[in-house]
Amino acid sequence: MSTELTVLTLAALLQVVQFLLYAVPANREVGPGYTMSPRDRAPSRPMSDQTARLGRAFDNHFQGLILFTIAVGVIEMSDQNSGFTGLCAWTYLAARVAYIPAYAKGLRPGRSAIWCAGFLATTLMLLAAFV
Repeated sequence: MSTELTVLTLAALLQVVQFLLYAVPANREVGPGYTMSPRDRAPSRPMSDQTARLGRAFDNHFQGLILFTIAVGVIEMSDQNSGFTGLCAWTYLAARVAYIPAYAKGLRPGRSAIWCAGFLATTLMLLAAFV
């Protein structure tokens, strides 16, 4: 398996970990009655700031993972794998891992800088397909 596909697999597993980091405390805080409901209205008790941030970080990774998956797919299908695209892939994953505690702790502007590093790495992978 190529470096890019390995990192994509690890990024998908990170999404599973992020789901657990969010879902477990969310279930404790708002209760299974709400989390198993159709959620047509807001919960009767709010989540803690940290749990809500973990939920937003989870959602944000879905958005980033879509673009990263496209980048990996383009690199793989065009046979443009290189040390550079592998480095970009690892940079994306490192940024996504660092983003979780940065978002959970509300770090500013660090969280945004970490997000930018992952986004830039993905963008550079896409551009590398043209070289």
